[in-house]
Amino acid sequence: MSRIICPLALRGLVPHRRITRASYLSRSFATQARKIPARVWTPTPYVTETVGGGWHTYDIFSRLLKERIVSLNGEVDETVSASIVAQLLFLEADNPDKPIHLYINSPGGSVTAGLAVYDTMNYIQSPVSTICVGQAASMGSLLLCGGEAGRRYCLPHSSIMVHQPTGGYFGQASDMALHAKEILRVRHQLNEVYRRHLTKPHSLEEIERLMERDHFMGAEQALEMGIVDQVLEKRTVPGEVGKA
Repeated sequence: MSRIICPLALRGLVPHRRITRASYLSRSFATQARKIPARVWTPTPYVTETVGGGWHTYDIFSRLLKERIVSLNGEVDETVSASIVAQLLFLEADNPDKPIHLYINSPGGSVTAGLAVYDTMNYIQSPVSTICVGQAASMGSLLLCGGEAGRRYCLPHSSIMVHQPTGGYFGQASDMALHAKEILRVRHQLNEVYRRHLTKPHSLEEIERLMERDHFMGAEQALEMGIVDQVLEKRTVPGEVGKA
């Protein structure tokens, strides 16, 4: 049986990198991403099991991965994106027919990093169920909305926020014009993703107006808008890890 050790990124050990001019757009689709504090070390529980007379010790994220549970905690950046993409591909190779459960608690982050996760979710054969715990803001809300239809959930006190991407650039006038054109293209692309996945019908113009400013929602409001399919109060069958 293959064993996956969770990367340091999921333990919160990857330092926050300063935004540079070249990468500003790709890191800006977040709730005030520049004010997100640096990642710090957090205690990681370990689980020890007896298997075939021997002892196996896992960190908690690796143990959850065995149950086809993937956790997205914190800012969406290139390192976290690469880790989640790798886990999704591994779980598909292990069993393409079984669902994967992606738990999201994120303020958002990089557009390109988040779309890498989103595209992988749709690319693999395994259906990806998304569950919001805590918050799913900005790119986090897009990943929540982009889960398998009928399998997108949030807990009762979750907070969901949607808005348009933000960015900045300085340099030659011709380059500034190109970057302005690019961010408008990205905004249209993201709005199309929301329109495609919302269960309640919305025109592209309605979504653009909705995204004009930060739009905060509780669990019931997100359900009414069509970002999620159900608000979970309690697990229906105790003991079934990862099943909503």
